[in-house]
Order: sequence, then structure tokens, then C-alpha cells
Amino acid sequence: MEFGLSEEQTLLQDSVNRFLDAQVPLDRVRAFSEQPDDQDIWQGLTELGIPGLLIPESAGGVGMGCLDAALVAEALGHHVTPSTFLGTVVMAPLALAYAGADQDELLARIASGQTRVGVAVGDAVAARQDAGITSAGSRLTGKAIFAMDCPADYYLVADSRQRLFLVAADAAGLTCQGLPTIDRTRRTAELTFDATPAQLLSDDPEVFARTVDAGRVMLAADTLGAAQNMLDQAVEYAKQREQFNRPIASFQAVKHMCAEMAAELEPCRAMIWYAGHALDELPEEARLTACHAKAHLAEVGKLVAKTATEVHGGMGFTDLVGLHYWFKRIGFNRQMLGAPELVREEAARLQGLVA
Repeated sequence: MEFGLSEEQTLLQDSVNRFLDAQVPLDRVRAFSEQPDDQDIWQGLTELGIPGLLIPESAGGVGMGCLDAALVAEALGHHVTPSTFLGTVVMAPLALAYAGADQDELLARIASGQTRVGVAVGDAVAARQDAGITSAGSRLTGKAIFAMDCPADYYLVADSRQRLFLVAADAAGLTCQGLPTIDRTRRTAELTFDATPAQLLSDDPEVFARTVDAGRVMLAADTLGAAQNMLDQAVEYAKQREQFNRPIASFQAVKHMCAEMAAELEPCRAMIWYAGHALDELPEEARLTACHAKAHLAEVGKLVAKTATEVHGGMGFTDLVGLHYWFKRIGFNRQMLGAPELVREEAARLQGLVA
């Protein structure tokens, strides 16, 4: 029995990291934050086969698993990559697969990079303010806030009963308005539906839950990558920054801060690997593992983001260093598809620990 990555998985992550190292430097992230256009990045990811990662080979995809997708998500988070992933690459193809929908043509367009799918399911996880979607037959009415991977060609939408729908971007009665968040490396939007025609994919809450499980693991993996980068930057800065004629890395307090970050973060990698494996191979464990991974990485990510910024001192708050892109991305991941408190309560209910 192997308790590590296969050679193919290591090569996959290495190839994605090499591409991102070359094509997504910090200056490219800054440019996206001012003018959100990721076409060049998406084209490169498409050439690597990333859009078809979870799509069967019969539909033009690569036919890999959720663990492989989690490795890609980690690499994307490490580089705060400003491009679509969660909806198009993970949640939409899995929702179609779990629902048993006959959508080979759509899947082929997704795999080729021609079609992107946004995701608006967060209000079915936890309703906020006046948001929420109701359905009457095949028509949707209401509002979805913080829809991810927007704008897109299609949207994966969940109503208040956790029924999943596919909505075309040009459907009558649908409006998409940009809704900026603290994370300037992602595009989010507010979707408003006014008797908007939609295609029902599934009315089974289990399909919704499995799709959200996968999304949570990917957000946790993204946080792992972002936090690892912040730790690496803090260590490198501590080696170079001098105070009292010696590097601050020689000070015991700074050593302890870096050691604490490393000790908290390293076990998370195995946790993400197991969560991805469970999504693929252990359905009876997948939901609980996804909840634990999402909640734990949210807390560890917060610790690393805070501590790495402190190691940088005043420089940590400057745009010159750019730590805030990773800091805010980790904060965004923490809240989406369930904050740690909500997800831990869900895990407790799954284990029968609360009424």
C-alpha cells in the first residue's frame, strides 16, 4: 500500500507549477487585479489539459480523479492564480456526473476550454441576507450572491431545496453583476433570476452534498498552497532582513514563528491528499473528511497568513511585497461553501454529536 503520490501525480503537479512559475508572476496577478482578464492563463491551463481533468476520456477529457484536482488546486493557490477553476474544472463536471446527466457535448466544450461554468450554490449551504433561489418547475427566481468563476457561459445553481440547475448565461431574466470581494484574484458576481428558464440536473440533496464536498476540498487545497507560499516567503525574508547587524532569522522569536507555521501546515498536506482520495474511493468517509479538511485548513491558513505577515513586519502590509494577495485569498477560501464554524457543526451532526 502506498501512502504518497504516484509518479504521474507528481509529474502533473510539477508541470502545472512550472507553467505558473513562468506565466503567473506577481506582476501578472497585479495586472489581473486592475483589469480582470485571464484569457492567456486559461489558454495555458487548457493546453495542459486542466479543464478536462475530471471529465471522462469518452467526452474528450483526461479522466483523472479528485485527488489529482486537489494537487492542481494547491498549485493554483500557491501562485494565487487569477483564473477559473472551481466551477468549470471541478464542481460542474462532478455535478453532471453525480446527477447522471447526458451532457457529453457540454463536457466536451468544457474539456476543450471553450466553455466555462460559474457556480452559485453558496446560498443553499447557508442563506445570507435576502439572497436565495426558489424554483417553480424549470424556472428560477431570486438572488445568488458571491457566485464564483463569473462571468461564465453557464452557471451551476442550487435552489433553497438543494436542487441543482444548469442555467445558460444568456437565459431570459438572468442578470450578472460583478461583486468584488477582498480577494482580487477571483471574479465573483451577484446573479439575479426573474422566472429564468433552467435545466434541472438533480433534485437529490445527496448530489448537491457530494458536489459541495468536492468544492470544499478544492478550497482547502487552494488554501494549503497559498499558506505554503506565505510560509516560504516569510522564511526567505527572515534570512535576508537584518536587524542589529544580523539576519532576523537568527532571532529565537522569529525562529519559533516560522517553526510554528511549518508544524501546523505540514500535516495538512496529508489531510488534503486523503480528502481527495476519499472523494474518489471512499464515499462513506468523503463528507466528514471534506468537512474536517475545509474547517482545519481555514484555521491553519488564517494562522499562517497572520504570522507570515508579522514576520515581514511593516513590509508585510505593502503592495511591493504583495503578501496581501495570498492573505486575502486565504480569507476568501475560509468563508466560501461554509465557514469553519458551520462546517464543524455539519461534521458533528454527521457523527451524531449534536441533536
